[in-house]
Amino acid sequence: MFGMRKKSGDPELDVAVRELAGADTVAFGGVGFAGTLLPVTEAYRRVEEAFARRPRQAREQVDWLLRHGSPAGRAYAAALLEQVDPAAARDAWTILRDEDDEFTTFTGCTMATTTLSGYAADRLAAHRTDGDAR
Repeated sequence: MFGMRKKSGDPELDVAVRELAGADTVAFGGVGFAGTLLPVTEAYRRVEEAFARRPRQAREQVDWLLRHGSPAGRAYAAALLEQVDPAAARDAWTILRDEDDEFTTFTGCTMATTTLSGYAADRLAAHRTDGDAR
């Protein structure tokens, strides 16, 4: 479903990327009244941590995820790029702005549905600098 992916040599990273590739929900923190971490949120954090241990392999996996992941998986990939390569993240969000696929988001107890294009536009607007606004 998501295309062939070269393994990274880090089994934990590979499992996390596979989880993100099929994600249907984006949540960066705990959800619901109990603040439960979703498996995709935990996977996101594992990939985030992999950038410190194996930056090249993590970047290759995130680049693959950006091309082949579900809509939520691609959103996670672009968010991961924000931390390691802001210019690449801007490029990714710009491309994703043309994608109308839907996914679910969670912010605490609040669940919503959005399109990848709307989410990308919001992320681009949130990261605009004063120089970009001129």
